[in-house]
Amino acid sequence: MFEQCGETELKTLLAIEPGDPISGVARKINENRETIRRAVNRLEEAGYVQYDGGLSVVDDAVREAGLAFLAAAAGVSPPTISEAYVLPQFAGMEFAYTAIDAVYVWTRGGYQVARDETDYPLFIAIHETDLVDWERFFERFGIPTAQQRQPADEIPGPLQIVLEPRAQVDAETVDGRPVISRSETVAFAREHYATFESALDILDRMYDDVETEADYRTTPASP
Repeated sequence: MFEQCGETELKTLLAIEPGDPISGVARKINENRETIRRAVNRLEEAGYVQYDGGLSVVDDAVREAGLAFLAAAAGVSPPTISEAYVLPQFAGMEFAYTAIDAVYVWTRGGYQVARDETDYPLFIAIHETDLVDWERFFERFGIPTAQQRQPADEIPGPLQIVLEPRAQVDAETVDGRPVISRSETVAFAREHYATFESALDILDRMYDDVETEADYRTTPASP
């Protein structure tokens, strides 16, 4: 019984949505596919998950118990920044990274701005009907939520979640992370050009089908 209760198995169990392939789960939790394949085999042998054209959890009570354990553990060891990026995958609700995080995801981590390890908001778009459920979800892990970024001195730790309720969430997937479209991301960066000038240049070079009209160029150093 206990050999199926390791960290990888727990994250795998919590990340599975009906029909997910092994590779999809691996991308969600930023793990190697082979590592997740072995974890799935152990979970399947134990009767926790099954595969029939895609993965599914046999008993949601086990999944909820795992989530409760994770939430209790967060009270002892708060989530890190990297762990906070994985947590939304366990909520069972649709979302997409937006705003600063959309730029971060589409540049594949190549552009980071306006936050650091002492003040780190995550920006996610959600269905407006799920707002209360998202607030409750992050409350379980001791992470404050709001619909606007809060000053660092008004929250208890470095992490906060900025929720953007929408009537509809249209997400694309980049490296396992759901994110708003590139076109919307570019529009956001243009709207805040002073902050994302160099990000527009990165996006322009990374994607041939996206016209950013970026004017940014690195200025040569003076001799």
